Amino acid sequence: MPDTIFYDGHCGLCHRFVRFVAAADRDGSFRFAPLGGTTFERAAPPEQRTGLPDSVVLRTGDGQLLVRSAAVIYTLERLGGTWRFVARVLSLVPAPLRDAAYDLVARLRGRLFKRPAAVCPAVPPHLRSRFDP
Repeated sequence: MPDTIFYDGHCGLCHRFVRFVAAADRDGSFRFAPLGGTTFERAAPPEQRTGLPDSVVLRTGDGQLLVRSAAVIYTLERLGGTWRFVARVLSLVPAPLRDAAYDLVARLRGRLFKRPAAVCPAVPPHLRSRFDP
């Protein structure tokens, strides 16, 4: 099963993150679906969904759910190249500090990034097949 990035469909920053990953993921390792969509409901039972952030949640191929900075670091690591280096540098920062920074940006994202008109980010046609409902 591929890694799947679940994102807040109403968040401009989440849309940018998804577009960035889709463009940088040359191997097509990631799939994408909105939080609250049918794909997310099937992938994460209700007891797992409780307490998850409403920004980005990553489900690894082996079923592990990663949130906040762990999801970002995992994604960058999988993208490889320079992004793998960035992930390794970020992983040197203690998780509570990384997550505090992540949460701060998440709280400000509505003011910093325009709310998208649609739940799915605008992506080139050749990438649309990697998006699930």
